[in-house]
Amino acid sequence: MGIFGRKSNETATTTAAAVNPDLAALTGDYTIDPAHTTLGFVARHAMVTNVKGTFQDFTGTLHLDGGDPSKSTATIDVVMDSIETGNADRDGHLKSADFFKTDEFPAMTFRTTKAEALGGDDYRLTGDLTILGTTKQLSIDLEFNGAATDPFGNQRVGFEGKAEILRSEWGLTWNAALETGGVLVSDKIKLNFDISAIRNA
Repeated sequence: MGIFGRKSNETATTTAAAVNPDLAALTGDYTIDPAHTTLGFVARHAMVTNVKGTFQDFTGTLHLDGGDPSKSTATIDVVMDSIETGNADRDGHLKSADFFKTDEFPAMTFRTTKAEALGGDDYRLTGDLTILGTTKQLSIDLEFNGAATDPFGNQRVGFEGKAEILRSEWGLTWNAALETGGVLVSDKIKLNFDISAIRNA
């Protein structure tokens, strides 16, 4: 992640090249904690309301470089059968050949190709998102939430992220026309992330 390019106001006014030593000390490899992480999405339904969903089964890793944030990386692997929207019939439809074809394409993956600081606590990751065997570029805007040691001695970092995609670009084109005009499912999908990661021993 590019999140450790952040500098305190004092550091920033002293020298733009300096790295906050507390943040630099967090350089290392991390594993995303699925018990305290949410990978979510929002789609517009029938042009009038939002349907929210999450993925319950996933793994991910981070390499954070406090000295050179551009060398930071992230990977995420999502089990598509773990999709949940609060409705079993809808979940089944999303797993079917109309949408994710989970029997043929069981995983969705993301691999970073670029990390950059945008200023303050804001950062951007760019990488390759693969769905249905199709790989397209995705940029995720992030806000760094901080770092802490939990009661079990784990060193954690956290951040929130958001992005938008057009699902049709990954071959997700199923839809149904509405009598009043428009379509049942929006092409634009909003992605949201609330991630906690634990530093590897």
